[in-house]
Amino acid sequence: MAYEGALTLGGLLKEVAGRWGEREALVDLPSGERLTYAQFDRASDRLARAFLALGLAKGQRVALWAPNQPQWLVVMYAAAKAGLVLSSVDTSFGREQLAYQLAQSRCSALVLAPGVQGNEYLKALGELCPALARPAPAGLDCTALPELKRVIVLGDAAPAGALTWGQALKLGDQAPAGELARRMAEVRPQDAATLLYTSGTTGRPKGVLSPHQGLILTSAAGGDHQRLSQEDRLAVSVPLCHMFGCICIALAGIIKGAALVIPSRLPEAGATLNAVVKENCTALYGPPTSFIAMLDEPAYQQVGGGLRTGIMAGAQCPMEVMRRVVEDMGVRDILIGYGQTEASSWISTSRPEDPLELRVSTVGRPVPGARVKIADLADGQPLPPGEVGEICTQGHVMLGYFDLPAETAQAVDQDGWLRTGDLGTMDAECYIRISGRLKEVIRKGGATVFPADIEEVLFAHPAVNTAAVFGVPHAELGEEVACWIKLERHATATEGEIMDYLAERLSQSHLPAWLRFVEEFPTTPLGKIQKFRMREIMLAQLASEED
Repeated sequence: MAYEGALTLGGLLKEVAGRWGEREALVDLPSGERLTYAQFDRASDRLARAFLALGLAKGQRVALWAPNQPQWLVVMYAAAKAGLVLSSVDTSFGREQLAYQLAQSRCSALVLAPGVQGNEYLKALGELCPALARPAPAGLDCTALPELKRVIVLGDAAPAGALTWGQALKLGDQAPAGELARRMAEVRPQDAATLLYTSGTTGRPKGVLSPHQGLILTSAAGGDHQRLSQEDRLAVSVPLCHMFGCICIALAGIIKGAALVIPSRLPEAGATLNAVVKENCTALYGPPTSFIAMLDEPAYQQVGGGLRTGIMAGAQCPMEVMRRVVEDMGVRDILIGYGQTEASSWISTSRPEDPLELRVSTVGRPVPGARVKIADLADGQPLPPGEVGEICTQGHVMLGYFDLPAETAQAVDQDGWLRTGDLGTMDAECYIRISGRLKEVIRKGGATVFPADIEEVLFAHPAVNTAAVFGVPHAELGEEVACWIKLERHATATEGEIMDYLAERLSQSHLPAWLRFVEEFPTTPLGKIQKFRMREIMLAQLASEED
């Protein structure tokens, strides 16, 4: 269905609050705080007025460094109302990563929590900007970050050069009447709303500028495909600092007037399951690894019949994992989604009416407004159905990488086609199948090995909990296949048994040269397995074995 609501984030929240003002919007289990949509809207208005009182101009960037909490979303929508661009900082960052993002994005303001474990965020900022310890009525004077002028701390105490949350809100109350309405009227659907940074697995992270309109339309499609309504309650089971959390889950829920339930400050499988039971959540989200972690918790058997939908995304979904989520957890209408930050979130999703086999073997069909082609790697021309090439999308594409014109031109061609870096196929019915990341394809001699083909077979083994396959440089073949496996709790298996199992089902070229049993995998805060880190660790292990 076509989306007919407001096409700016600030206008959207106003519209939703006008329609469902008394319904719960944000439920924070760690603090017990509950906000209706009317309260959420008023809170973001107050902070937006504070941003104006601090002199922040339309289009300036404001950074946000905090774990999952209601104020995170208040800041996001306050920034949108004030015409600012929100740049979220990963909760796992340290001082150097913070410094890079604040400098590269040229942020004028920073809103931050004291920390997750204590005051580690404030400590990192203080080390970067010693001037934070001195009063700064005219703005912070930070040598390392000259454009950073304003700091707001999510708490009751702050350094002398910063404002507390309460002080900022009081400042906003003094702003001239009508100023916020005038600023909101200046914000256009095509303006940048967010500046979210890529993971930076192959170099420095890049800041992706996404417009209000693209974020809203892709999220509306995701909400439609989940059949969300104001009766739904969504478990915010991934970090809000990533697009999956703040856009794919939160924005989709807000569009539909649903309640957003925050189980814990950082994602925890047990806390998420507790929230599902306690708050009667109907939707659940995450990459396959997070669902596997929840299935490892005995409490998953107590989630009851309330769960109905959600989206699994971020990595290839093994059939066995999807079967258990559908049959054992009862999330019968769960969808598979495929997207990128550069594409304003979803490129494609499956639909509830799709058979389970299609919801696992494909990532569905393009969302409304998104066009997809499978491009020949040599010339970029569209390939026929069924042939493997690079997945490219057009429609809801980013405005560009911030201050990186060359990288933007490399990612998006003159016709607006975004190169995703993913390989896949599309059939005659437009169902997309992912073959793997272009940079993760294993080139073994004359063979092309897609890790997902091996992982799918491994996940079907009853003793295997999680498996990840990656390439390791090889002097003669170019690359060889390596595999890490985590076994199910209390399960046993030997390397020989696993290799025999694979040999019966795969060609010789796909058999791993190295197989390791592990207890955990290196992952992002979102829970996505970092294969580049696995490769680094494996190379170090092999070098040590040779010594």
